[in-house]
Amino acid sequence: MSETAKIQFNTQQRLFFQTLHKRVDQYFKTNEISKNGNTAMVVKTFCMFALYFVPYFLMIFNVFSSAPILLFLSVMMGFGVAGIGLSVMHDANHGSYSKNKRINKIMSWSISLIGGHALNWQLQHNTLHHTFTNIDGHDEDIDAMGLMRFSPHAPYKKIHRFQYLYAWFFYGLMTISWVVKKDFVKLKKYETMGLLAAKNKKYSRELFILVLCKIFYYTYMLVIPMLMMKQAWWQIMIGFAIIHYTGGLLLALVFQPAHVVEDIKYPLPDESGNMENDWAVHQLYTTSNFAPNAKLLSWFVGGLNFQVEHHLFPTICHVHYKKIAPIVKETAAEFNYPYHSQKTFVKAIATHARMLIELGKGPEVAAV
Repeated sequence: MSETAKIQFNTQQRLFFQTLHKRVDQYFKTNEISKNGNTAMVVKTFCMFALYFVPYFLMIFNVFSSAPILLFLSVMMGFGVAGIGLSVMHDANHGSYSKNKRINKIMSWSISLIGGHALNWQLQHNTLHHTFTNIDGHDEDIDAMGLMRFSPHAPYKKIHRFQYLYAWFFYGLMTISWVVKKDFVKLKKYETMGLLAAKNKKYSRELFILVLCKIFYYTYMLVIPMLMMKQAWWQIMIGFAIIHYTGGLLLALVFQPAHVVEDIKYPLPDESGNMENDWAVHQLYTTSNFAPNAKLLSWFVGGLNFQVEHHLFPTICHVHYKKIAPIVKETAAEFNYPYHSQKTFVKAIATHARMLIELGKGPEVAAV
């Protein structure tokens, strides 16, 4: 049995989420709109796939040979990696992209196009991160395997005092890690934790699917370019690394300011596994928004600048977050709960940097 099964949230605070849920439902009912994606979501999907595949085809068909242009196209593909992950795959894996489950499943596999694996993402992100947000030992998003310290409850190493300097470099390696080994390591770990069995998945079958996905990915991203492009194999490998470094850095810069920032809490269960707050209230204490008025940024990051709304309503498509945000904020204030938000993206990154400094000071940092 997984250790996560021992965590129990407080059931005495349900009135907040019951009230909020009714008000959000009433918004959709009054305006006669679906909670799922709409035409804007479809248009965005085409844009994100174009951002990724147009540069890809321009390169493999040798339309350009200039090194600076090829560098630019590689960076654009990196933006495409982040765009597909944030604005397409993310909603699909939460089941909010479409009312049609088959469409959600198909679009969820878009993560395979950028080097990841849908099942692993669902287990790490949907199951562990969304349920046990910022709970040390349970939320893998704050588990940096010792290299960095994202929680005051995590073990301290002397190198952490410099993490505010080197973290930004390692953020760019996120998707490269997916491609090389992380998916294989995580799949085995989730099998050991019993998470695969909980979803009626067999490890051998899922490993076979994962291997096929990786073969497909390596073929179209490395083998085909090496066969078709005029550049040397090592130049193609550099381009591949640039694509992933750009995508990984962008993804990290979106997700980190949502949970590893000042004023955010890192609650722990008591000896019996009981949490102080209800699940929904827990999300308010452990999650932060940023740049709510930055329209272009919000469009590109899949509405994930509204992380509070996303964590409370992950099955609602991100195109609706800005509209329901005032409802969430007002209801939180009514119940005297926090609603964290940074006015700009720059301020969000700055408060994340300050938190890295604070967590790097030593084990004496107060665990809150």
